[in-house]
Amino acid sequence: MNRIITQLFFFLFVVFGLQQNFAQKGNVQIIGKVVEEANQQPIAFATVILKNKNTNENISGTTTSDDGSFEMTSKTPDFYIEVSFMGFATKTIKNFTTKNGQADFGLIVLKADVETLEDVTIIAEKSQTEFKLDKKVFNVGKDLISSGASAMEVLNNVPSVNVSIEGAISLRGSEGVQILINGKPSVLTNGDSNGLGTITADMIQSVEVITNPSAKYNAEGTSGIINLILKKDEKKGINGSVTLNTGSPNNHSVGLSLNKRTEKFNIFSQFGVGRRTFPFESERTNTYPATATSTERELTTIGDGNKNEKFYNVVLGTDYHINENNVITLSGNFAFEDESEDSDLAYYNYLAGTLNETTYRNENTTATNPKWQYDLQYKKDFEDHKDHSLLLSATGSFFGKDKKSLFEDINSTNSSDLQKTATDFKEAEYSFKLDYTHPFWEKYKFETGFQYDMNDVSNDYSVANLINDEYIIDPNFTNIFDYDQKVLGVYGTTSYEGEKWGIMLGLRLEDTNVNTLLKNTNEKNDQKYTNLFPSLHSSYKFTDDFSMQVGYSRRIRRPNLWNLNPFTSFRDKFNISAGNPNLQPEFTDSYEFTAIYKFNKGNVNLGVYHLYTTDVMERITSTDGLVYITQPENIGTNAATGLELNMKYNPFRWFTLTGNFNYNYFDRKGDYEETSFDFTGDRFTSRMTGKFKLPAKFDLEVSGNYSSKYKTLQGENNDNLFANLGVRKKILKGKMVLNLSVRDVFASRVFESFRNIDGNTVSSTYKRGRFVTFGVSFGFGKGEAMEFSGHKRF
Repeated sequence: MNRIITQLFFFLFVVFGLQQNFAQKGNVQIIGKVVEEANQQPIAFATVILKNKNTNENISGTTTSDDGSFEMTSKTPDFYIEVSFMGFATKTIKNFTTKNGQADFGLIVLKADVETLEDVTIIAEKSQTEFKLDKKVFNVGKDLISSGASAMEVLNNVPSVNVSIEGAISLRGSEGVQILINGKPSVLTNGDSNGLGTITADMIQSVEVITNPSAKYNAEGTSGIINLILKKDEKKGINGSVTLNTGSPNNHSVGLSLNKRTEKFNIFSQFGVGRRTFPFESERTNTYPATATSTERELTTIGDGNKNEKFYNVVLGTDYHINENNVITLSGNFAFEDESEDSDLAYYNYLAGTLNETTYRNENTTATNPKWQYDLQYKKDFEDHKDHSLLLSATGSFFGKDKKSLFEDINSTNSSDLQKTATDFKEAEYSFKLDYTHPFWEKYKFETGFQYDMNDVSNDYSVANLINDEYIIDPNFTNIFDYDQKVLGVYGTTSYEGEKWGIMLGLRLEDTNVNTLLKNTNEKNDQKYTNLFPSLHSSYKFTDDFSMQVGYSRRIRRPNLWNLNPFTSFRDKFNISAGNPNLQPEFTDSYEFTAIYKFNKGNVNLGVYHLYTTDVMERITSTDGLVYITQPENIGTNAATGLELNMKYNPFRWFTLTGNFNYNYFDRKGDYEETSFDFTGDRFTSRMTGKFKLPAKFDLEVSGNYSSKYKTLQGENNDNLFANLGVRKKILKGKMVLNLSVRDVFASRVFESFRNIDGNTVSSTYKRGRFVTFGVSFGFGKGEAMEFSGHKRF
């Protein structure tokens, strides 16, 4: 242990410039190259210490370059060298020959020493969080680099970010976060894959957290961006792992990850296959009060069902380093899903409190979903400055769904009616992007670029009823819906960043064209709008432990395909929903103030924010006295003021406590069809997670989540409380990881809501229940076991 700490101390001594250069004429020149024993790959940044043979004292030192080579000079011939690198056994060389004033040590081979690495105690270079102009940057230190650590474990140490035992990444309590790698989208960040598990902690230089994006980023609203910055000295050689998961209800999968890194190429691949089931239970009560012409009626609908899915996934990609300053990346992802769903609805019709009639509606649905994605990127780093760069990228994706449903209605006399629906859905998305960054003077920087996004959809939907033993198409609900959206964005930002203070100004212009068409009825709706999105960010560092940041940005939320698609849902014939082709986008002005305080055993992050949104998109429910129809509409404005508190406390090496609390007060104003929807309310969410390092290399994670009751436009949603639990065990020196997770331990995650529509009331309950998953992951070659299993985001 003392030997390792001493090596680390001298490594820091060398890296931070305390070394001296003894290169003088007449001295001994020392050269050599350090490589790995397993594959003879060079080791960059290995520490080479020059020692006195007589006193064993340190004379000087250096670190190896990218190709593993090193060069030093000694004033005395009485020396020897000691070579070390994290994760490898230290090598001492005392026997060598000197010829013509040069000591050539040739290839110095280091042997991997994982067991020693697991026992390392780091006394310096801890991870640090700092504020930049429009982001928080978490610089990854040596304290996170241990055998088996993955990008997931790094993210779990970042303030405002939490990673569950299953690998669900959330920012400020929301999972709607975009993950980038070196500022670019990647198939490795797909939420349904284990891609991030293939990136190990020692490959990551820093993590950028952006909660209020600047004009550089797409103005479409998201909960934030997390950007992983990888080191240039990526681990070379073969990285591979195999995962096997099983669970209840029905969650089984096998995955293989294989990566090969060389001096010029980084080839990565993933293969996965599995099947899973998502059960659900629901209950809904529609109440119609008595009037002068009718008695009180109540319709209670009780449903349950299972969605079954078989999935296949392939990821292939490569990075080609043309030279030190130019790299091309090409990657692709193909997936195929085979779905089946069975559900049953029972309708209990009451008149004046007495059961009058019971009917049933059964559904049988099958669907196949092919989908693919590709990504082609080119990045150039200019030699005049480390931040002077050009990035070009082109991405494309396709999603298809061939879906068929059969509905059977059974009445009280046991006679039945049959109805079929069919969907042929095709969606293609393309994006082209250019980003150029040019620093000028010492502390100023200018960024500019453009992005062009295209989204093309065709949805062929039909409904047919069985009449006289023949299915007859219902023209009222049969149509082809075409949706075409194009967005062109151009931006520019300029910034100043000093030692303590900085400011960034940005402006983004986005031109949007949306065209929708119902072909059978020739109903068109074309929208075109051009908008400016300014941003302003500033930060000030009072001390190394206390910083503040303020920001403003204007955002847009465009209505998506499903909000615009007018087709109705036929799953529940008394409660149907549809889109609205006339829906307009909503705009939000976002203001934010954040302060972070770091102390010895943790940090506290306090944020205050205000969001003002116009043309708010809300789902409005109306009724004809029997059937309830829900459709999105633009309803007025919403002003929300909130407080967020994030805390991470590590009082002991074996225990970490993470907490998140978010409160906001909102003021809604709006009118729809001569009805006022003005009201005020508040809500809060909280999460507390405890992580325990137990004996025998067991890890335990327990989390509790609570969401308060809050008002909605036509009613309220009830509070929600649930808990998750996970246990992890590393064996075989971290090469194998066993993982057990339980989501919703007490099956208490129940979604309850209440609506009041023109004096009629609707109360509904929906739940999925408990999920238990057990996973095994094994790393081979230089690979690390992936610590988290893939998961389906509901």
